[in-house]
Amino acid sequence: MKAATVLEGTGALVAGALIAGGAAWVFAGNEASSIGQPDDVDIVAGETLYRANCAACHGASLEGQPDWRSPDGDGLLPAPPHDETGHTWHHGDALIFTYTKLGGAETLAQQGMEFESGMPGFGDALSDQDIWNIIAFIKSAWPDRIREAQSARTEAERNQ
Repeated sequence: MKAATVLEGTGALVAGALIAGGAAWVFAGNEASSIGQPDDVDIVAGETLYRANCAACHGASLEGQPDWRSPDGDGLLPAPPHDETGHTWHHGDALIFTYTKLGGAETLAQQGMEFESGMPGFGDALSDQDIWNIIAFIKSAWPDRIREAQSARTEAERNQ
């Protein structure tokens, strides 16, 4: 059964399980598990890159698309917010990076999961540094408590 079909009945719960599966792939020794945000990120460049590559779906203010927890008519989940109201901060850096670089379907396909995702991979259009700059920009908009929680998730990811 395709994940998109299952999503019609369970929405964000299944999406969360699929993302968790992707996280397990990252933790399971894949090269992404050693990925960490570099020290030399450029938040200003990240904002420019975000506006050019991400804002059309995820919103100019990181607000995401309406009803992002419910599949649309095609069975795809709309783009989630990247602000503190979304789930981006629930994941460690390696998964966020890999999901951005490879896209949703490819990230989970490497774990053996079939998932129709509207999230394309940006690895052909953006350098790794560009992706880290975008992630740093997104994280810079989060309140301290959210950044601390996400940092703990990143640390847990590294310790797997």
